[in-house]
Amino acid sequence: MRTEGRPGDSERDGTRAVPPPANVPGAETDRVFALEVEVAQLKEAVTSHAVVDQAIGSVVALGRVTPDQGWTVLREVSQHTNVKLRQVAEMILLWARTGDLPAEVRAALEEALRRHAPPGRPAARPRFNAAGPGHSGH
Repeated sequence: MRTEGRPGDSERDGTRAVPPPANVPGAETDRVFALEVEVAQLKEAVTSHAVVDQAIGSVVALGRVTPDQGWTVLREVSQHTNVKLRQVAEMILLWARTGDLPAEVRAALEEALRRHAPPGRPAARPRFNAAGPGHSGH
């Protein structure tokens, strides 16, 4: 006997999985599990969004660019370094605290900021040292 819509059915026969009716044994447990997975994914998305937003703020302050340009800079750094956007954002936040930024990411960030600096006013040249961004160490 085959139970339609049970987990794994769609992988076997190519059909779309349909949640079982509420009166099928185990259906409530399956639904609770699916909701727990969804909640975990949503929590991860919220955390990721916050990290990216904070990094955009750092880029805005550092590069004297708009928030939209800050987003573009992060995206370009990610694309040019082949590093996921969230990881680039995490690196920039860590750099803001420690002054540590991988050379490849630093070079891509500097280049993107040069491209997006406001006309007539160059972007602030970030200083990368142990004191953190923008500190000369003096």
